[in-house]
Amino acid sequence: AIAPVIYTPTVGQACQEYSHIYPFLAPPNNVDGLYIPLTEVENIGEIIGNYRESIKEGDEPEITVITDGSRILGLGDLGMNGMGIPVGKLQLYVAAAGLNPDRCLPIVLDFGTDTDKYLEDPLYLGIRQHRPSDTEFYAAANKVIGALHQAFPNMFIQFEDFSTEHAFGLLEHWRHRALCFNDDIQGTGCVILGGFISAVEQAGIPPKDQRILFVGAGSAGVGVAKQLVDYFVIAHGIPEADAKAMFWFVDSRGMITANRGDRLAQHKVYFAREDNGSTQCASIEEALEYVKPTALIGLSTIYKAFSEKILIRMNEINTQSRPIVFPLSNPETKAECSFEEAMRCTDNRVLFASGTAFPEYTANGRVYVPGQGNNMYVFPAIGLGAVLCKPTCITDTMIYAVSKALAASLNEQEKADGELYPRIERIREVSAELAAAFIRQAVNEGLAKDQMWISMAGDKDLVAEVRRFMWLPAETFEQLRQCCPHTHHHPVMPHHHEESKL
Repeated sequence: AIAPVIYTPTVGQACQEYSHIYPFLAPPNNVDGLYIPLTEVENIGEIIGNYRESIKEGDEPEITVITDGSRILGLGDLGMNGMGIPVGKLQLYVAAAGLNPDRCLPIVLDFGTDTDKYLEDPLYLGIRQHRPSDTEFYAAANKVIGALHQAFPNMFIQFEDFSTEHAFGLLEHWRHRALCFNDDIQGTGCVILGGFISAVEQAGIPPKDQRILFVGAGSAGVGVAKQLVDYFVIAHGIPEADAKAMFWFVDSRGMITANRGDRLAQHKVYFAREDNGSTQCASIEEALEYVKPTALIGLSTIYKAFSEKILIRMNEINTQSRPIVFPLSNPETKAECSFEEAMRCTDNRVLFASGTAFPEYTANGRVYVPGQGNNMYVFPAIGLGAVLCKPTCITDTMIYAVSKALAASLNEQEKADGELYPRIERIREVSAELAAAFIRQAVNEGLAKDQMWISMAGDKDLVAEVRRFMWLPAETFEQLRQCCPHTHHHPVMPHHHEESKL
């Protein structure tokens, strides 16, 4: 119940008002993260070095979430106000997977903003200038990340809410140079793949017959689709070219084709259709009739993009199978449709997962629980696994292993109820299972560096061992007194300690 308060949707409003509420977020002189303005990047080596020297041995940050605030949720360019995202995200790492809060570092790159509302706001705390060119951005961002990696070579770096082009560019540049991960690209794809695996198993048609229409072609949409392609290739032996041909995309200009007449962004080229002849589709409705999809996935941030007419048509197209509808945009004000709408328009047949939480739906005396493809299922586990086994980099096959583990984590009751994701109340239990799957895969690929986890990767008690390394808050005053001021109660020390409920 606390997740919507510390993250979506509440965090979106908190970011929009961040400069106004900042004085009330913490006591004076308690800084909630590292703010790096573009004007100080030339001194970043010295800044990070000074910070490094101020930290006690053993208290070095294990994980950072870093953003430039340029594409916060579905809210756009919030500039420095985007700091609320790293803060909130790291709280979820702590709550869901037991990362040590003393070793989490929120960072915002204050590289300006192109939102005039903030530039004109006298209370805005960021630098008052428009964003730099791509060349200047990459030079500055790479200098910051390089300094961080040099000072903390084992620190897990999560990129968050960068603009689409920059998100892909940074990940491409750093993914084999540092221990890093982009939740918008890899995390979203990972969690959606986990739910999609469950949906494909329940759909009623062979996986090779799936026809998947994406609405929205940003970093998250393309990232999700590429991981679904990998799934069809790895799990079902479908050649990559054939698997890619199962996907169609619609963006603001219509269906993405190689001969549409506009210059496609680089990340869209892979999925551009070349088999459409002279056919062009200008709208979702036209694409729906052309593709006849079995699955409709939305990452468009367009509220109600999946109208009742579209949902009813999806139901009509899929009489021999259950339609898959995933409206994944956040927050609810950007969601393509609601759970109730999807259920009502498909005669309660839909296989549904959303990016934001929706209430349960009751029909004919039965209560239906909506699936929520919340990244919180996977990014904390990926971070925990990475912090523990310290791989040199994070590969696509590690992410795929986490997706498979997520699909396999449903208990018997959840499977009987036709749910696509485990209940969120089991998040710490699930995180331990997913982190163990990540560690096994990292060890199998020869990329893990921590000898303890390398030696334990084949152990049947690996999940239990992972749970021992998940941080917990003090449960009694005596524990708090013993662990203050710098270290917190940690279940690694007292082996008999049992995890408390969140």
